[in-house]
Amino acid sequence: MALLRTKEIRAMDADARSKKLKELRDELMHERGVAAMGGAPPNPGKIRALRKNIARLYTVRTEEASLAAKAPAAVAEPAAKVQAPRSRKAKPAKAEEPEDEDADEGDEEDEA
Repeated sequence: MALLRTKEIRAMDADARSKKLKELRDELMHERGVAAMGGAPPNPGKIRALRKNIARLYTVRTEEASLAAKAPAAVAEPAAKVQAPRSRKAKPAKAEEPEDEDADEGDEEDEA
């Protein structure tokens, strides 16, 4: 299980990447099964390396998808206008409402 470099992953085509991803996921599942059954792994860092390689494959896939989505949109849209920053206006202070003392007196009359 060799470490996959990002350069190597980018050099692969999409089919090769998906095959490698499936292969790594199967191998990770096997290694986790061995660890779950209490077997001593021959290479304790292998699970971590597999997880990192899988993450690298997913990262490259996501980056390429986002670049492909941005490329046609950048050509089709004209340059956006830059707006000047808006000045901040002071917010008016909220006026406090006076307490209504008559509301309490009305309740007392109803009780009597």
